[in-house]
Amino acid sequence: MKKIVFLTATRADYGKLKILIKNLQENKNFKIYVFVTGMHNLKKFGSSWMKIQLKEYDNIKNVFRFHNQISSDSADIILAKTVTGFAKYTKKIKPDLIVVHGDRVEPLACSAVGALNNFKTAHIEGGEVSGTVDEIIRHSISKLSHIHFVTNKNAKKRLIQMGELSKNIFIIGSPDIDIMMSSNLPPISEVKKHYNIKFENYGIGVLHPVTTDIKKFKKYIKIFVNVMKKSKQQFVLIYPNNDF
Repeated sequence: MKKIVFLTATRADYGKLKILIKNLQENKNFKIYVFVTGMHNLKKFGSSWMKIQLKEYDNIKNVFRFHNQISSDSADIILAKTVTGFAKYTKKIKPDLIVVHGDRVEPLACSAVGALNNFKTAHIEGGEVSGTVDEIIRHSISKLSHIHFVTNKNAKKRLIQMGELSKNIFIIGSPDIDIMMSSNLPPISEVKKHYNIKFENYGIGVLHPVTTDIKKFKKYIKIFVNVMKKSKQQFVLIYPNNDF
């Protein structure tokens, strides 16, 4: 039986990994473990670990929760704590495969642990280009990983240019498509009730900060708010991640 450890640190990556985790848990050839850390364990961001673990929600088995941060921790401290916690965890499990996603410090930490301990690591959605520090971290994770599940031909080409072997890169499309095409999504009426959205017509407001240009962010916020006010429309604003 092959042992696979999944890392999840945010609702965003968990949404993309959930279907894969659930399907593999039903396969008798695999023993699945889930290392839950990052934003999932923070009350400020909704304590989303509950959606993963509790019976009334996804009821995922073999979940290990690791608190890798407090509110005052910077990204480098979170990285260091995650390395320490994941190293201790995987040395007990001795996984055949570690699965990470994306471009945050938690998958960077876990892929480094895998590389330094000869645990094979698979990276989902590598080879993408987004600029700033996210892209640096994403490419670093790819270089620390052994298997790559990418969304498109361009991403595969970039990884090959970075020195990754073509035979280890698989184009699977975006896991987001599986979410959007799912028949299990709640109706919009239920979503609006859950989040107490009383607007009939509204837009979604999202401001993605450029973390390497933080000094100008107050200026960007003012522009963002002024544009919404001038539109005279109603908006539901999305709260930023904990890395800002």
